[in-house]
Amino acid sequence: MEQKPKDPLHGKTLEAIINALVAHFGWEELGYRIRINCFLEDPSVGSSLKFLRKTPWARKKVEDLYVKFYKKMPVDEA
Repeated sequence: MEQKPKDPLHGKTLEAIINALVAHFGWEELGYRIRINCFLEDPSVGSSLKFLRKTPWARKKVEDLYVKFYKKMPVDEA
């Protein structure tokens, strides 16, 4: 059985984090949980990456959500 690392963000790219959250929640639920336009208006991984790389407070919210639900995600999603 594969174990998860202690730091859930270790070795994860922002793109991998977004893809895992979208796979787990879907764009609609992700937009509900984190109210930013890149998740609400015509969402895509590319537009989200551009916005989150330029906006530290939004990136922090995405990373915090990932860490919060990391333990609930299957190993192949995490």
